[in-house]
Amino acid sequence: MSSLTAPCFLSITPSSQRCRKTTHLITKSARIRSAVNLDTNIGSLETSKHPCNGVARAPNGIASIIQPSHSTAALGNSEATLGRHLARRLLQIGVGDVFSVPGDFNLALLDHLLAEPGLNLVGCCNELNAGYAADGYARSRGVGACVVTFTVGGLSVVNAIAGAYSESLPLICIVGGPNSNDYGTNRILHHTIGLPDFTQELRCFQTITCHQAVVTNLEDAHEQIDTAIFTALKESKPVYISISCNLAAIPHPTFSRKPIPFSISPSLSNQMVLEAAVEVAAEFLNKAVKPVMVGGPNLRVAKACETFVELANACGYALAMMPSAKGLVPEHHPRLIGTYWGTVSTAFCAEIVESADAYLFAGPIFNDVSSVGYSLLIKKEKVIIVQPDRVMIANGPTFGFVGMNDFLKALAKRLNRNTTAYENYRRIYVPDGRPLKCDPKEPLRVNVLYQHIQNMLSRKTTVLAEAGDPWFNCQKLKLPEGCGYEHQMHYGSIGWSVGATLGYAAGVLDKRVVACIGDGSFQMTAQDVSTMLRCGQKSIIFLINNGGYTTEAEIHDGPYNVIKNWNYTGLVDAIHNGEGKCWTTKVRCEEELAEAIETATGPKKDCLCFIEVIVHRDDTSKELLPLGSRLAAANSRAPIPH
Repeated sequence: MSSLTAPCFLSITPSSQRCRKTTHLITKSARIRSAVNLDTNIGSLETSKHPCNGVARAPNGIASIIQPSHSTAALGNSEATLGRHLARRLLQIGVGDVFSVPGDFNLALLDHLLAEPGLNLVGCCNELNAGYAADGYARSRGVGACVVTFTVGGLSVVNAIAGAYSESLPLICIVGGPNSNDYGTNRILHHTIGLPDFTQELRCFQTITCHQAVVTNLEDAHEQIDTAIFTALKESKPVYISISCNLAAIPHPTFSRKPIPFSISPSLSNQMVLEAAVEVAAEFLNKAVKPVMVGGPNLRVAKACETFVELANACGYALAMMPSAKGLVPEHHPRLIGTYWGTVSTAFCAEIVESADAYLFAGPIFNDVSSVGYSLLIKKEKVIIVQPDRVMIANGPTFGFVGMNDFLKALAKRLNRNTTAYENYRRIYVPDGRPLKCDPKEPLRVNVLYQHIQNMLSRKTTVLAEAGDPWFNCQKLKLPEGCGYEHQMHYGSIGWSVGATLGYAAGVLDKRVVACIGDGSFQMTAQDVSTMLRCGQKSIIFLINNGGYTTEAEIHDGPYNVIKNWNYTGLVDAIHNGEGKCWTTKVRCEEELAEAIETATGPKKDCLCFIEVIVHRDDTSKELLPLGSRLAAANSRAPIPH
């Protein structure tokens, strides 16, 4: 029985990795001139607009956040600056909030961003959280942006940008750079590592962004900025823009008119290759007795969530989702059988998927976590893998230059309806059990906590799950129609959720974020609770206090997994300091939890609510236990002799 590990790693290499560019290092003739389509019909953008689970997800088509505008009115000198042009571009693509940390190299740029009506600067406590916030904003609005200072700020935000790259989020990372006159002078500047070479920061960003632009003169600044932003939207990846600190405030003729909005044409499939791929795939699947469909996270990248559901409706196959794709399709779909995650799948889901005689995986990413230590019982000869730009069929051919949307739409017309796998699921399915009833004042159990969180959810909420045990517990939540869901499963940077909660809530004002954060993760990035308060946000944070790094302890335990306990509610109260609306409480039993949730959703519904939940150190989801063992085994494999 062969594993999918090898082909899957080949199959997920993003096309954007093949087209990274550093603008200031390439010849001017090689650049995309302005990277815009100056067609007058710019309001009619043709990119797809497929929602993921109602209104819960970020717009799948960037077109949905670009407002048509035909005005090219001349601007006054004070508005015809590089800084104002950048601000106008950000507003045009849907960025109304920019997350920033001031530093001496970006202060003039911040002035000009602030001067643009409609653009709001959100000052964060540190650059890492500003990057995480831009990540969260991109999830809720389709694109995000942050502004930091040179090197000390840029290298601080690198980890967040890398996470956004792994999640294929379009994010504009803007850095205030050195004075343009200092380049090439052999001078040593502060905020550097003490060398006259100013490219250390750029080199760090080259592997975690799809495009880099270093703006050191006004003549091509318009072109460089537009090309970078256009590339972020086109590739759905972060980009890096460095702007010399002395350029932001200078008027220039290239900025004298309002920019025409970007027009992004969808990638076109090679029609002959598409037809061949559909022919082979349809023949393969129509021969199967009990085929299944499994959705992966690259459905979001391909903007194919709705098309995937349409295919499921047409063919009648049992439908499962990979853990990193939770929330991408409506969880009330009649043939959704749950999360396929190998040995830690939703009950009865793995049995149906792994016993199928053909499986169609749309947009999968197979890594050591999603494959539970490379232990999935999936046979290569039975699988069709559909990625955003290609299709691989079992041990047969690979078809390149085939868009996922085009392929799924065409395939839906060719498949015979087959509900066998779902009927088998219905025969073996037993409804989920409920946690044991708690005795009065019994110490709270984690499974009871999530039962109560389940009852809070509606179309007006978004669940945000931090890396670790919240992944597993939140996977089991049944999302009501329209309820959002976000996590960072591939990169898994603990602490991500605090900044991401800030950014997501800033992007979607009509939803309330319900964030589930472990104590170890919270200690990484706790400061920006203060920014949530400054912004008047009303998220509900469940701080799960179990005294340490529980996930790491299940993989490999040691004294380093125990952390210093904080008075978490006391910390948030100190941050609150009487400014803004904030309510905190500690809960130790089910009665206190129920009362806290009633208060947070009732009298304190307009406040930031912070609920510290104290649980036993060894109280984990059952799924973490086998996953921890398998990851430990994968990590401890002996070297292969050479």
